[in-house]
Amino acid sequence: MDRPDVNPARLSTALSGLFPPGAIAAELREPGSPDFLFPAEARHLGRAVPKRIGEFAAGRLCARRALAEFGIRDFALLAAEDRQPVWPAAMVGSITHTDGFCAAVVAERRSMAALGIDTEVAGDVKVELWPSICLPPEMDWVHSLPQDQQAAAATLIFSAKEAFYKCQYPLARERLGFKDVRVEAGWGAEGEFRILATRRIALGAMLPMCGRYLIHQEFVTAGMALAASL
Repeated sequence: MDRPDVNPARLSTALSGLFPPGAIAAELREPGSPDFLFPAEARHLGRAVPKRIGEFAAGRLCARRALAEFGIRDFALLAAEDRQPVWPAAMVGSITHTDGFCAAVVAERRSMAALGIDTEVAGDVKVELWPSICLPPEMDWVHSLPQDQQAAAATLIFSAKEAFYKCQYPLARERLGFKDVRVEAGWGAEGEFRILATRRIALGAMLPMCGRYLIHQEFVTAGMALAASL
């Protein structure tokens, strides 16, 4: 079967705004069809369940739509042994997916060394998980907010840490736990957060680092970038 010609992913000005100028984001609010995949991409699916197939395809479609803004088309986005996307040599990027939403962000390597994006359903981080994700100062911040906003705030902490982990991993190749960094954030429909290390980590000299977040519909998205000069 021939691949369809029309990519359903669309550019997202709101998500691009979470990153420095030069980054382009695209989003898709439905599962991706495997009919859109290149054969080399489809080989990564193996015996994946339908949910995983839809997420994988949606991520590739979002990445393809964003890469097209840089003139890169018909590029098969493969996965390395550690499951990280293998971006074009001149590009960096990051992909996220959650229930009902997928997004990708890309930028030229000459301007940004790494990107990290993470989207979660606001409130999906259940209260029983908060102590395993949040440090005491983060828990204090969450509990200082009105009760009906606490679940979304805990989700922001989770998403901010995930965005940082995705950003640092291609450079440091370091696996981090949720307690290895701390998030400081304001609270509103959008804003900034800071990442601080709680122990010695590979990119610790670059911290604190700032990222941005956005609460949109039922989702929380966090974004982080490392400039190429770092």
